Amino acid sequence: MEFGPVWRAMMRNKGGYFLIAVQIAVTMAVMVNAFAIMQERSFKMGRPSGLDEANTFALVSVGFKPEMDSKALISEDLDLLRNTPGVINAVATNSYPLRQGGWSEGLHREPGVGKSVSSSAIYFVDEHGLETFGLNLIDGRNFSPEQVSWDKDSPDPWPATVIITQALGEDLYPDHEGSYVGKTFWFDDDNPANIVGVVERLQAPWPSWTGVERSMLVPLRRESNDVRYVVRTEPGYRDQLMLQVEESLANSSKDRIIRQVATVDEARKLAYLGDAAMIKILTFVISLLTAITGLGIVGLASFSVARRTRQIGIRRALGATRPAIVRYFMLENFLVSSIGIVSGAVLAVGLNMFMVQAFSLTPLAWYVVPVAMIILWIVGQVAVAGPARKASGISPAIATRSI
Repeated sequence: MEFGPVWRAMMRNKGGYFLIAVQIAVTMAVMVNAFAIMQERSFKMGRPSGLDEANTFALVSVGFKPEMDSKALISEDLDLLRNTPGVINAVATNSYPLRQGGWSEGLHREPGVGKSVSSSAIYFVDEHGLETFGLNLIDGRNFSPEQVSWDKDSPDPWPATVIITQALGEDLYPDHEGSYVGKTFWFDDDNPANIVGVVERLQAPWPSWTGVERSMLVPLRRESNDVRYVVRTEPGYRDQLMLQVEESLANSSKDRIIRQVATVDEARKLAYLGDAAMIKILTFVISLLTAITGLGIVGLASFSVARRTRQIGIRRALGATRPAIVRYFMLENFLVSSIGIVSGAVLAVGLNMFMVQAFSLTPLAWYVVPVAMIILWIVGQVAVAGPARKASGISPAIATRSI
């Protein structure tokens, strides 16, 4: 089948083919950039938090008696939790990754009030924090028990030692090569902190924060009637221990309530609820646009068959086979689709460049545009297959009938 005759026949009905080509181009541009957004959101949702998420849960103890000895109760709770069979470790902390609420602080490389050079999420823990969170210590050491203090007993607002993430070290000391252990930074004008350890990863509680990988552990116990506990269990024991731990803590003291018992997996789902919804919406939009484009191709091909019924009958009478008629319409659709797809590819790349600049998105991966082009070519060929088969079934006898 030669392209020339097919192209000349198409030029006699330029309007319909032009509209289909434009529709394919728009579908191509939207599909590619919607996929780019979906890819960005999927990557964001899949980032590891640093925790042993599958085996970790959290809960909050809320005391309702102002005169209760919160320090003693916290110590008793931790002793109970850590000695529960199946529990690897537990810690009292202010927050944990993916919780969407926590504490952050500006940091300085030199003492003195001024603009901070970095910022970090703060997790208050004791010497059990590393194991409870399941963090990978890549340099330095853990806190010693002597370095952990109670906030109301300490004369300084900040402890003198911290453990930071690798990302925080890179942000604090961008020109430094080698170990961050032993380096000092300041929380404010006169509160230095010495780095004693570096963990590979520990995300901040806020997944959408630009500094989500910048976090630190601070050896401080907070004396409060409202206490958040994070518990790490042995694999496979998390769900059954959640109920057991909640009941044990509730029975150990009647002057409080236990609430917000939730796994880190549940926290992840809540943290990325909007991103998951966005992916579903964009998937629906892409599917809908592709379906509409396919229906447009079917409609144009069906109209073309109905308009050229007698012409097709004459060709059949002159010896054209049924496969030849099918190939004619398939080639015709391929030409229209190619014009729309190539135009759409250019439009998609241009739109992505704009979105990268305007919304700081990641540029398109090299394979996205070719894959989208192949998909739309296949959609076009599948859409035209039905009308093409219908055209090939036209009897040669139709050529003998008057118009």
